Amino acid sequence: VQLQAFGGGLVQAGGYLRLACSASGSTISLAVMGWYRQAPGTQRELVARITSGGSTNYADSVKDRFTISRDNTMNMVYLQMNSLRPEDTAIYYCNADFPRALGGRQFWGQGTLVTVSS
Repeated sequence: VQLQAFGGGLVQAGGYLRLACSASGSTISLAVMGWYRQAPGTQRELVARITSGGSTNYADSVKDRFTISRDNTMNMVYLQMNSLRPEDTAIYYCNADFPRALGGRQFWGQGTLVTVSS
């Protein structure tokens, strides 16, 4: 499985960005897909996750601002980020988490940098 995230950039506070993650692998549609982020000097944290069936969960800090979605026909996962804040500045990583029945492994993309200026 290979994951490639893109769409990061520099945006002013209050602005928006849409991240995308391209995933390879014939069973990727069965994985739980997620976006994580890591700011300098902090641990990587979950931003949002979406199951193969479309159920989602979000970190409290991004609820009502970010939306995760997936297109299983295209093997793509998206993160729409609205009302961005300076504290959203981080490297954002795409993640694929396979259920135990499919090996139970996790895969990470290379990350895309999001910078929100005040």
